[in-house]
Amino acid sequence: MVRKTFFLLTILSGIIINAESQVWMGSSIRFRPGGYRRQARREQPKYEPSMNISLGYGFPNLDKSLLGDFYNYYKGTATQTGPVMGSIDYQYSKYNSIGIIGTYGKASVSYNSYSSSSTAFTGNIESWSIMLNLMNYMPGSEKVKPYLRTAIGINSGTVNYLYSNGTPAFTSNSPSELAYQVGLGVKFGLSKQSSFFIEAGYGKYILAAGLSFKF
Repeated sequence: MVRKTFFLLTILSGIIINAESQVWMGSSIRFRPGGYRRQARREQPKYEPSMNISLGYGFPNLDKSLLGDFYNYYKGTATQTGPVMGSIDYQYSKYNSIGIIGTYGKASVSYNSYSSSSTAFTGNIESWSIMLNLMNYMPGSEKVKPYLRTAIGINSGTVNYLYSNGTPAFTSNSPSELAYQVGLGVKFGLSKQSSFFIEAGYGKYILAAGLSFKF
């Protein structure tokens, strides 16, 4: 038992001594033809956190899917705005940031009668959302930065179904309270403080584009 303990201690001491011989006062000693040579370690530059503000426009407004379906009627032409979106996030590392993203949009859909094929009434939705926004930046360059966005939060909105004279056609249903967005995008650097982004995803919109500013 004593011999085994002594043997293990000897091996451990050899490993420690060998490790210490490789690193000394921030330098490493590497073997090169002709002998050993000390080479200074390169320290990674310290990352400086930043605040990012982004403004953009998404298309199409997928909130229109929250409008209801009615017996003997089918959805026809849709008109939509947005969603317009804005976000502020704190980038605490080279590859990650956390913040808040908000959206606003509205959409209208005509409901046509199967019997007459004409517009019977119109459904309208106007919604706001606020979501926790998580950004994961992939390896890239100063000019091209791909990223993955994951956002989830709450949705608030109003829905109504109106005849052409403005009277209610059906009782309004409450829109979903869940808001989310998953997207894959790229930021293209315009300057050290600004960039243009384009993003594809699903949730509140499918395609989006806008500007991002770094502070």
